[in-house]
Amino acid sequence: MDWTSPIDIYCERVDASFWSEPLNAVSNIAFILAALWAAYEAQRRDVSRFSIWLLITLTFLIGIGSFLFHTFATGWAALADVLPIWLFVASYIVVASALLSGASALRAAFIAAIVIALVVLMAAALTALSNAGGAAARILNQLNGSDQYFPAVLAMLIFSTAALARRHPIRWWFAGATAVFLVSLTFRSVDMHLCPAWPHGTHIFWHLLNGTTLALLLQALIRQTERPTPHEFSR
Repeated sequence: MDWTSPIDIYCERVDASFWSEPLNAVSNIAFILAALWAAYEAQRRDVSRFSIWLLITLTFLIGIGSFLFHTFATGWAALADVLPIWLFVASYIVVASALLSGASALRAAFIAAIVIALVVLMAAALTALSNAGGAAARILNQLNGSDQYFPAVLAMLIFSTAALARRHPIRWWFAGATAVFLVSLTFRSVDMHLCPAWPHGTHIFWHLLNGTTLALLLQALIRQTERPTPHEFSR
């Protein structure tokens, strides 16, 4: 892979210049604001768990990485974009599993392993479908790469369902984040399709709504009423 070759996969970009995607670039402020809000609430509530601050830091880095990708638009910038995202997903699965499973470290690890296995299997299945050709591949190719986030949707649906079923105090934060993310992913998917009617594209709404999604997910952990359990990441 050529790490310096220009990448053009969004409606707003019309050339390889640094500021060819101004709306997509500036809208990454949503992730920065989500991280700052979370840091403020965590500080105010005296939350010092490493797990929470790791997720806050990754949210901030998502904003930085996405800004780099929508300005430099190269292979290395794409890596800076996706790496913090998937580190956030993996970390959040572990932390949310611990939160929803109660005090048992073994149970939390078991739940996290199942969710991660399902996410990996779904990602592998989508990759296989995309490479196999045929109708399924054509449908996936119309999504502008949004199918890569279907495993994250699966994880969010699992945790939202579990939280609602257990009537967990943070269930509505999870459910709200999942609903917003589904709308956000829709905007990401139709970006190129709506280019003729809206030259600026809809990727900006992916950033704004996805930043809202991460803000809700972080607040769910920060505001949860249960005291941290011994097995969770140490203070």
